[in-house]
Amino acid sequence: MFRDNDYIAHRREKDGEIQSLSAHLKEVSKKTGEFASKVGLKEHGEVIGLLHDIGKASQEFKKYIESAVGLINPDEDDYVDAAGLKGKVDHSSAGAQFIYREISHNGKEAEFVAQVLSLCLASHHSGLIDCISPVGIDSYSKRMSKSEEKAHAAEVIEKLIDEAKDFMIKRACSKDFIQQLIGRFALLKTAYDSKDTLCFKYGLMLRFLFSCLIDADRLDTADFEEPVLSKLRHYGDYEDWKVLIDKLNKKLADFDSKGINAIRQEISEACYDFADKPKGLYQLTVPTGGGKTLASLRFALHHAEKHKMDRIIYVLPFTTIIDQNADEIRKILEEKDKKAKYLNRVVLEHHSNLMPDQETARQKVLSENWDAPIVLTTNVQVLEALFGSGTRGARRMHQLANTVIIFDEIQTLPVKCVQLFNTAVNFLVNNCGSTVVLCTATQPLLDKIEPKSRALSITSEQQMIPDMRQLFDDLKRVEVYDKTRVGGWTNDEIKGLAGQKVVESGSVLIVVNTKTLAREIYQQCKMIDDLEAYHLSTNMCPAHRMHVLDQIKLCLRPWDFGKYGPPKPVICVSTQLIEAGVDISFGSVIRFLAGLDSIAQAAGRCNRHNEQYPKRGEVFIINPAEENIGALEDIRIGKEKTERLLGEFKDNPTRFGNSIISPEAMEQYYQYYFYQRAGKMNYPVTANPPVGREDNLFNLLSVNSLSVAEYRRINNDNDPAIPLKQAFLTAAKSFQAIESITRGIVVPYGKEGKDIINKLCSVHELEKQYKLMRRAQRYSVNVFPDMLQRLQEREAIREVQKGSGILYLDKQYYSDEFGLSENPVNEMGFLDA
Repeated sequence: MFRDNDYIAHRREKDGEIQSLSAHLKEVSKKTGEFASKVGLKEHGEVIGLLHDIGKASQEFKKYIESAVGLINPDEDDYVDAAGLKGKVDHSSAGAQFIYREISHNGKEAEFVAQVLSLCLASHHSGLIDCISPVGIDSYSKRMSKSEEKAHAAEVIEKLIDEAKDFMIKRACSKDFIQQLIGRFALLKTAYDSKDTLCFKYGLMLRFLFSCLIDADRLDTADFEEPVLSKLRHYGDYEDWKVLIDKLNKKLADFDSKGINAIRQEISEACYDFADKPKGLYQLTVPTGGGKTLASLRFALHHAEKHKMDRIIYVLPFTTIIDQNADEIRKILEEKDKKAKYLNRVVLEHHSNLMPDQETARQKVLSENWDAPIVLTTNVQVLEALFGSGTRGARRMHQLANTVIIFDEIQTLPVKCVQLFNTAVNFLVNNCGSTVVLCTATQPLLDKIEPKSRALSITSEQQMIPDMRQLFDDLKRVEVYDKTRVGGWTNDEIKGLAGQKVVESGSVLIVVNTKTLAREIYQQCKMIDDLEAYHLSTNMCPAHRMHVLDQIKLCLRPWDFGKYGPPKPVICVSTQLIEAGVDISFGSVIRFLAGLDSIAQAAGRCNRHNEQYPKRGEVFIINPAEENIGALEDIRIGKEKTERLLGEFKDNPTRFGNSIISPEAMEQYYQYYFYQRAGKMNYPVTANPPVGREDNLFNLLSVNSLSVAEYRRINNDNDPAIPLKQAFLTAAKSFQAIESITRGIVVPYGKEGKDIINKLCSVHELEKQYKLMRRAQRYSVNVFPDMLQRLQEREAIREVQKGSGILYLDKQYYSDEFGLSENPVNEMGFLDA
């Protein structure tokens, strides 16, 4: 590609081996094109892949990479020179400026294409940059006019051999090249779109192309740095869907068809029949305990096989459900090795951010990119892939294309994300060849929001279960009693109610709204004689929670574990993490007053398998005398709307089918709830940094009207001359600053947790670290920045290795009862590492 001797893209740290710049650019070009072909932009992916690191051919970068710093981190822009002064070697602007200068002058459409491609190139180390910033600066044009001294565009283009230069110019400037991209963006427009939703989808398509480049770059770099890691990757080469279908069919054949299983079988058959439908958006509305995990898996496997789709992604609200569902699916679909361990070739779990936001070259090698046939992850991880800052989440976005995406327990979607989510779902379904299934017993009214351009379009033909109302009647297994009262229930009274009900029904689940109350009520219930008491909260790592759930199940159904004897009386006190999708059944449930959707989900943990037939389980709604939920707006407003509905139900129960958790009651609840929260669904942001004024993410990611108005104010009322005006970087930082700010910490739970930490502290081989990072997902707890800072101040956390960015917890601060604690609970001393 170059006139002189080739240039260096990377130099391997462990043996000094060099990867040539030409080889890196060609391989990234190939991979980016393959990824981008999913949305019909293969050529455009190839071009940006070929240009992304062309700035590394500059003389300044040559000096940098031959320095000690460059040997360590060749992909970073920041460096410290021999004099100890921090500077930058910008190798991302050269390719961006080249494509901008060659294309943009050929008319409006060419200008649009130039901006899309150059934004991907200029942003590939920072995350997508702002076009117009909140203070009215045209950041994009400023980057495109960056001086030659800093960008090196002319210098590196001159070094290209004529054939390479002519090829890129001819290709990028061709009418077909420009029209192909314009055509793909034109397909984003529907009859329902407003200007802002269309601009929002332009941004999503741009981010998709950016994602293809980031993942291709990271993969090629990782495979060079550690060739053995490439053996651990699938690169889309997965087990045939028909093989996985056969394994599931064998499992389904083992189920009997008696009692409640007959209804579950009907649901499974309905999902199987629906798999022949075209790709699209569908709803699976099944009462709790209806077996929707295996039913939706059956749909997904058959649908993926029929339409030749790439993968299935289960998106879940809580890591507890990920562990449970992953175990269930893995037992059915995975093979075991000679040591009876699963080979992990089918199912991938991804639920914690164990790496820092600003990743080093080594950390990028270990990052997860959802390369598996079946992925289980969280709402936060998917939202971060779509809207988060930096490149870590963005690299995964392209994996959402040509995929069956199952959003399980969709009612847990944060209200502030509704409009972002709806528009992204429309984009994935209509423009990326994906199928999206919204699963829950309590469907939120995502199709009823205003404005209509930001709502989902859902008709009766998109319902996977034809007679939903009858299904709810058939699966009714509990009676719900309103026991709220003036002044509320004291902790001692709650303990008394739990003790009474455990005698009557054998087991009680108490679901509370805060971790503090969970701990307090648990301490009270521990004092009751002759029973087992357990506590669950998100301060416990997933492996810890799964162990506690297994202990509870052993008390409830000892015969399932090969034990003989009667069930043991048991009380479990939990935060809401147990409500959504956890397969467990108690004799009675006590639910603190909250949103009606939460109450219905808690009721799904009572008499789940109709084991009390012909009796029904009992669910009691109570209001605690003391509860601090002032800062928990979603819970607080949900509680207020439920109180209103409880009053209406008391006056006229027949209006709601004589059940406070009926579909009619749930629809009325969501109408009240969504009406009050209507102004919050566009993701409002405050005047705090990084935006610096009241605005909302939907606006920042679409027409960006307030930033444009500020630009006009300081530019004599002239409009910005660029086609795309979004504040991508500012919006992404705002999203991260509220929704995705938790940091995963590996905790020393049990022998396995301690072993993982010890090995992470001592192992240096990337292949072993890669495997350990996957194991560590189940032994991590996500913490918010304020708690992280307090733990750091107490010296309760450390890096496993200096500069790794992977944190682990001192064993003093992890309780076998409560999980992570801010105060010491065990003997002093870090693990011996």
